[in-house]
Amino acid sequence: MKYEVGDKIIVLHSDEEGKVVEIMNDKMVMIEVRGVKFPAYMDQIDFPYFKMFTQKKIVEKKKIFVDNIKKEKAPARVKTMDGVFLSLVPVYDKDIFDDDIVEKLKVYLINHNEETYQFKYNLTFAGESSFELQSSIRGLNDFYLHDINFEDISDSPCFEFEFSLEIPNKKKAPYFEHLLKLRGKQVFKKIEELKTSNEASFSYELFTVYPDKVEEEKMDLSKLTNAGFKIYDIAKAKDHLQPARSVVDLHIEKLLDKWHHLSSGEIITLQLEAFEKYLELAHWHHLKEFIVVHGIGEGVLKEEIHERLNHKKYVKSFVNRYHHLYGYGATEVFLS
Repeated sequence: MKYEVGDKIIVLHSDEEGKVVEIMNDKMVMIEVRGVKFPAYMDQIDFPYFKMFTQKKIVEKKKIFVDNIKKEKAPARVKTMDGVFLSLVPVYDKDIFDDDIVEKLKVYLINHNEETYQFKYNLTFAGESSFELQSSIRGLNDFYLHDINFEDISDSPCFEFEFSLEIPNKKKAPYFEHLLKLRGKQVFKKIEELKTSNEASFSYELFTVYPDKVEEEKMDLSKLTNAGFKIYDIAKAKDHLQPARSVVDLHIEKLLDKWHHLSSGEIITLQLEAFEKYLELAHWHHLKEFIVVHGIGEGVLKEEIHERLNHKKYVKSFVNRYHHLYGYGATEVFLS
């Protein structure tokens, strides 16, 4: 092995000095430059000794002091605000043919802003939580989260974040949520691009600038009353709702008597409208479990339902598993 932990190195493309903090594999190391850690290929770095012995020594000119000369004002240093990113670093291994294969992905949270953020992190596969963490990340730093087995990428991982400022600001939002859902094909393509670009990692932007607080507009209810609308007390809103269903069957023949004249697109639209309606009713009636029967078919309706469930804050988890009544044609939803 050319390098060892603690070795001083120089980054070839930027001429910056750093040190090796971790040996990742036979091609990559984790380095630290000016307090920031990031992965690098071994051909992107070198020992600093060659530079020390070949670089021309700069001879400092003798200073001449002249009185009463007005000094030029130094230009202000520009602070960069690049944002916060989720970074994935492939870790390679050899197969029986001595070819490089991806064994796992190291997951990092990268903060290129100067603010320190508190964050809650949750990784789910197919709606089920796999890894949770609550911590903080300082400005201009990175944070190692965990590793993901490469074969798990095909299970549509969903990275859920909730950020808040370490030092509260009345003008800024009290918290900020971001959800990043990846598909296997997207990740495979990114890894192939790394081979041609000679980069060690690929990243997804979570946000650029922490958002401002959004002031809620107060509605003048007297205008609605004068227009003939009935205004209900929110505490009694449940009294005016339709009854909730713990099971809703979305087969079109269960929703409509006459449906044969409808196109497939119109059928899907009606099914999704029914799904949204009864899911909201289940939430407002505080049901803890809700079953949606979507059938098997080509899986278009099921995928669209799962996509919408991923964006519902009150949905704790959901799973499509064998059910003794519906087989694999139903999804069980668990509400908070």
